[in-house]
Amino acid sequence: MALSPLDIVVVVAFFAINLSIGLWYARGSGKNIGEYFLSGRSAPWWLTGTSMVATTFAVDTPLAVTGFVAQNGIAGNWLWWNMAASGILTVFFFAALWRRSGVLTDVEFIELRYGGKPASALRGVRAVYQGVLVNTIIMGWVNLAMVKILSLTLHVPTLPALYVCLVLTALYVTIGGFWSVLVTDFLQFIVKMTMAIVLAVVAVAAVGGIAALKGGLAVIDAHRGNGSILAFAPLGGDTSWMPLTTFLVFIGVSWWASSYPGAEPGGGSYIAQRIFASRSEKDAVLATLFFNVAHYALRPWPWILVALAALVLYPHGVIGANGKPDPELGYVQTMVDHLPVALRGLMMAGFLAAYMSTIGTQLNLGASYLTNDLYRRFVNRDASDRHYVAVSRLMTVVALILAAVVTLFMTSVGEAWKYMLTLTAGVGLVMILRWYWWRINAWSEISALAASAIVGSWCYLSGIVAGDDPNATAKRLLITVAATTVVWLVVTFATKPETEATLTRFYERVRPAGSGWDPIARLVPGGSEDRLGIALLDWFAGLGLVYGTLFGIGRIVLGDVVQGLLWCLLAIVCGAVIARSLAKPVVSGTATKPRV
Repeated sequence: MALSPLDIVVVVAFFAINLSIGLWYARGSGKNIGEYFLSGRSAPWWLTGTSMVATTFAVDTPLAVTGFVAQNGIAGNWLWWNMAASGILTVFFFAALWRRSGVLTDVEFIELRYGGKPASALRGVRAVYQGVLVNTIIMGWVNLAMVKILSLTLHVPTLPALYVCLVLTALYVTIGGFWSVLVTDFLQFIVKMTMAIVLAVVAVAAVGGIAALKGGLAVIDAHRGNGSILAFAPLGGDTSWMPLTTFLVFIGVSWWASSYPGAEPGGGSYIAQRIFASRSEKDAVLATLFFNVAHYALRPWPWILVALAALVLYPHGVIGANGKPDPELGYVQTMVDHLPVALRGLMMAGFLAAYMSTIGTQLNLGASYLTNDLYRRFVNRDASDRHYVAVSRLMTVVALILAAVVTLFMTSVGEAWKYMLTLTAGVGLVMILRWYWWRINAWSEISALAASAIVGSWCYLSGIVAGDDPNATAKRLLITVAATTVVWLVVTFATKPETEATLTRFYERVRPAGSGWDPIARLVPGGSEDRLGIALLDWFAGLGLVYGTLFGIGRIVLGDVVQGLLWCLLAIVCGAVIARSLAKPVVSGTATKPRV
C-alpha cells in the first residue's frame, strides 16, 4: 500500500502533535514522581476513563479479535467479554478503596496490606513480575501487531519502522510523564475509534451490505458445519463455532480466577494507576464505570464487522510473512484492498494512535514499578524528588529496550493473550479476598503467584492438554485454578496471619466493609459503613448495562432491530439503577492523605 505525500504529512503531523503535548507537560511532570506517574492525583473522571479505554484499544486488539472470530465466530470474543464481570466488580467494590489507599502503584499496596520481610520480598518480586515480565510481554505483542500491519501496508523494513514508532512514543512519555499519557490518550482514542468505524463501514460495503454479509457467512457455516458464526453464544455441545465447555469456563471461572492485565479481579496495573490519578473517590468510580461500558460494549462492533467481512472477502485466508495463512491479518488486508486512497493516511494515524496509547501507558507504568517499587524501595530511599524523576525517565528507556528485544520472539497475538490468562489463573481470588478478609497474608499471595506460574506454564509446555483441542484454553485454566487454589489455601492456614498492627493500619487507611474484617474493626474506632449489599446490586446492574448495550448494538447493526432495542432497554433500566446509587455517597470512612 503506497502512501501519498498528503498521507505522509498526516502521519508526521500526528507524531508532532503527540510530541508537542509531551513538551507542554514536561515542566510540571518533573516536580516529583507523584506528578510524573499520577498527574498529581488531580485528573477528572472523563479523562482518566477515556485513557483507560484508549490504553486497552491497542493496535493488537482488532487483529486478535479478527483471529478469534475466524476461529470461533462472534462467540470467540467471550475470551475477553467474560472479563466485564471482573471489571464491574472493580467499579463498585474496589475503585474507591484503591483511591483511598493513597499508594503510588498497585505493587506498593502490598506493604500497606502486609508487613515484615515476606511483604517486602513480595513487593520486590511483584515489581519485577509486573514491571519486567508482564509489562514486556504486553508491549511485545503490541509491537508484533504493529509489525504485521507495517508488513502489509508500507514498503519499508518493518522492524526499523517499528522501532522508530517505539522511540517516538517513548520520547513524549519520557518528557511529559503521565499528564502527557492522559492527554495524548484522549486525542488518540478519538482518532482510532473514528477510523475503526470508517473501516467497518467500508468493509461491509465491500461485501455488498449487511444482507450480503450474512449470506456469505451462511455459506461458510454450511461448509464448516459448526452452527452459526453470527451466534453471540454457543448454541450447545461442541458443534458450534466455540465449544460450550470453553464458553462456560470463560463466564463461570476465568473472570474471577485470572489476573489479566487491565482486567485484574480487584483492579490493578494501568487501571489502578488511573484510579490513583483521579481527583476523588467518586471520579475513580465514574472513570472505571465509563471504561467498562466503552471497552466491552461500544468498541467491539467495528472490529467484529471487519472480521466478519474479511471471512467473506478472503475465504482462503491471508498469507503472513511466514508463508502460512494468518487469520489475524484479515483486518489489515481489508484496509489495504478496500479503504479509499484518500483515507489511508488517516487510517495509518489511527493505527499509530492505537499503538502509541498502549505503548505509552506500558512504558510509564513499567517505569513506575521499576522506580517506586524497586529503586526507591530497595536501592535509594532518601533521594530528592528531582533525583527520582530522573531515575523514572531512565527506567522508561529501560522499558523501551526490553520491549524492543521481546518483540523478536513473539509469533501470535492471540496465543500470547491465552498464555497470559493461563499464567495468572488462580491468582484472582486472592486479589479479591485480600481486601475483604483479614486472614489473607503475604504468603497467600506469594504461593498463589508461584503455583499459578508453575502450573500454568507446565500446562502449556508439557503437552498434557493437546494444542489442537478446541477446549485447550479452558482445560489449562481449570487445571491451573484448581491446583493454585489448593496451594494458597493450605499455605494461608499453615502460616501466621499478619500482625495486629499491620491489619489495623490497613483498616484505618482503607476502611473496607463486610464481616471479613470484624476482628479488626472492633479494634478501630469508627468502623465502616456496610454497603456490600448495594455494591452487589450495582454489580448485577452493571453487567446488565454492559451486556445489554453490547448485544443491543450488535443486534441492531446486524439487522435484528427489535431484539436489539429490547437489549438496549435492559441497559437503560440497569443504568438508572446505578445512577440512583451513585447519587448517594459512594463510600464512607476516613481516608489518610496520600503521599506522592
